[in-house]
This record gives sequence, C-alpha cells and structure tokens, in this order.
Amino acid sequence: MRLSFAVSAVLAGLSLGFSTIAYADGGSIRFNVVKAGFVVGGSAGGGTFVFHGRRYPLAIGGISYGFTFGASATDFVGTVSNIRRPSDVNGVYAAAGGGIAVGAGAGAIVLTNQHGAVLTLSGRQAGLLVAADLNGLVITLR
Repeated sequence: MRLSFAVSAVLAGLSLGFSTIAYADGGSIRFNVVKAGFVVGGSAGGGTFVFHGRRYPLAIGGISYGFTFGASATDFVGTVSNIRRPSDVNGVYAAAGGGIAVGAGAGAIVLTNQHGAVLTLSGRQAGLLVAADLNGLVITLR
C-alpha cells in the first residue's frame, strides 16, 4: 500500500514536471539584417516568424557600439524555442562579439531575450565588416 502511494506520488511529480516543459513551445524564424557603421553601427531588416502554421511579419532593428567599420548583409534562419505565444519573440537580444567579414561567410549564434525566448540561428553573411563591439538586436512582430 505504501509502495503504490510512493510510486503514484513520484509519477504525479514527473507528470507535473513534463507538463511544465511541454507547455513551452516553439517555431521557425527567418530574417535579413543589414548592418553598417563607423564606431557606432546600426542594423535594420525584416523577416518572418512561423508559429503553429501561422506567419508573422517581423521588423528588425539594432545598434552597436565599439570598433565597427564597414557594411554587411546577413540572412538568418533558425528556430525559436521556450515561448508560449507569438508575442514572446518581441524583445531585445544582446550579444558581445567580434569578427571580420569579407565577401561571403557563414556562422551560428544562440540569443535569448527578456521573455526567455531562445533563438538558435545560422546565417550567411556578405559584405566587408570589421567589428569588435556590443550589439543589441530588437525584434518586433508587425
């Protein structure tokens, strides 16, 4: 009798844990960002977020500060996870980084916003950009 109660309690606890994890959802994202700057840089772009089969247009903006010189365009594609509703994608995604882009290149990055949304992205970059800066990317559903 005590064993069955203990097993039931453990199973109930596990199902609560799984239901919390299962409650977080995800989707796919694709966007383009053009970045240019000399010390202070700016970026702008647009894209699409797909959640439960519905497409949401995105506006992308940002600013960077540090050593920045040049211009580049990057096409990103990836996933969004740990969200409950489409508006969780809205927010500021911050990163510190550096690099040099000459011509075409590829890369990957994982970013998180203040709502806990996680972007796992890969991108293809073209242009000439030398940077060692702090970046802030703002994504907004239109």
